[in-house]
Amino acid sequence: QVQLVESGGGLVQAGGSLRLSCAASGRTFRRYAMGWFRQGPGREREFVAGITWRDGYTYYADSVKGRFTIFRDNAKSTAYLQMNSLKPDDTAVYYCAAPRIPVVTTTPTDFDSWGQGTQVTVSS
Repeated sequence: QVQLVESGGGLVQAGGSLRLSCAASGRTFRRYAMGWFRQGPGREREFVAGITWRDGYTYYADSVKGRFTIFRDNAKSTAYLQMNSLKPDDTAVYYCAAPRIPVVTTTPTDFDSWGQGTQVTVSS
């Protein structure tokens, strides 16, 4: 499996910004893509953004398009999630994950390597 470690969460006011990082290590052939998910209080885990390692293809949930940007640094094996114009509704634990198979997917069950999560809290 791939080992993933997130960092960068915290408390921010509405309209503010945060950048999350996800450092990957382990079986490199599994690292076709990286996804960010989040789980807010009383909610199911939902897809936020994804990126492929080789060509940097990106894809986003409609709720974050235009506000969040995912990018990666292949040399550091690290993916980032830049979050701007944050809203209280973005409050959640954010997880990065790697898929079981080399596909572009937004389905949580397609991912089998998960980080420990990092809390993002947006105050109004």
